[in-house]
Amino acid sequence: MDGITIGLLVPFLGTVLGASFVFFMRHEMNVIVQKSLLGFASGVMVAASFWSLLLPSLDFTADAEGIFKVIPSAVGFLLGIGFLLAIDHFTPHLHIGDDHPEGMKSKLSRTTMLSLAVTIHNLPEGMAVGVVLSGFLSGDMGITAMAALTMSVGIAIQNIPEGAIVSMPLKAEGNSRWRSFLIGSLSGIVEPIGAILVILLTSWLTPAMPYMLAFAAGSMLYVVIEELIPEASTGEHSNISTIGFAIGFVLMMILDVVLGGN
Repeated sequence: MDGITIGLLVPFLGTVLGASFVFFMRHEMNVIVQKSLLGFASGVMVAASFWSLLLPSLDFTADAEGIFKVIPSAVGFLLGIGFLLAIDHFTPHLHIGDDHPEGMKSKLSRTTMLSLAVTIHNLPEGMAVGVVLSGFLSGDMGITAMAALTMSVGIAIQNIPEGAIVSMPLKAEGNSRWRSFLIGSLSGIVEPIGAILVILLTSWLTPAMPYMLAFAAGSMLYVVIEELIPEASTGEHSNISTIGFAIGFVLMMILDVVLGGN
């Protein structure tokens, strides 16, 4: 049980670490550091989506025949993409990197909506952790404890820049460092909550596991494609984010295949 608790809390601690930057940096995060982290996180999440989520999803239906081997994974993946697409469409928020969105009348509203965006996009990451932990708990998915921990660590790395993206603008608007840190940290609280809900759900719906794994993969890849890669690739030093992506992808691949047992 201690290992499960660690797996649930590690991603949230990544957000807390990022929010703590407000104590050490006077202004915005250095652009090279930010792009390196965003690129690295993108690579980690893409690799995790494939090795930690899609492959186990496909393995779950390996005994099926023909197209039925891939239908649960395909349906779950598309539902994950559609879920995040719907949230982006119906929920008013900012995309990471937006500076002057239409309809914003104050910096406070901008920061509030940016916080909402980060919180929304933490949901699929929490779901991904939850579904991998569920696969480990079920014992018949081929997901090891190390694979589950690797997923949690990868998500935690991705959360570091997001925590700073929320807390540092709050400090710039006149909030105290502690208040900015607290709000930035709380933007990640949805992750362990989402993970716990998924664990509770899948414990009753084991046949839905391949759909849940692929759903989490689609949701995570949506965040990477819609938010992380565009922000990491625009402006100067985009080559830094590309290098970060390659390092993150290879590192997560090695961890998943060698340590995770895939």
